[in-house]
Amino acid sequence: MATVAATEPLTMFIVVRKDLIKTLKWNTGSVIAQACHASTAVLHATRDDQNTIDYLSDIGSMHKVILETKNQDSFCNLASALESHQVPLYQWTEQPENIPTALATAPLRGRSPEVKDLFKKYCSLYR
Repeated sequence: MATVAATEPLTMFIVVRKDLIKTLKWNTGSVIAQACHASTAVLHATRDDQNTIDYLSDIGSMHKVILETKNQDSFCNLASALESHQVPLYQWTEQPENIPTALATAPLRGRSPEVKDLFKKYCSLYR
């Protein structure tokens, strides 16, 4: 019998900073580009990991969750907390401005309750 974690789909979590639009007045297309940069980068960086290989082997069934965090502080706190839980991720920093804008996790399955709580603590669904 398969475990619950094995039956969950592989899912990428992509997080962008909401203040890029609300405070810094970036347009929506620019923010979406940041999410694309982060998601592409994490797939490249983890291309040899089995979860990424499996995720890319069925491109018609990819799962992604797009989240937002309020500002740079909450964004950096989330990234640090995920890294402390050994969640593979890529944090995109826009250049030449040197502004952290988005992060994407490698495809995950069966996130631990602690990791789920981190997303709940720092993020909400992107709107």
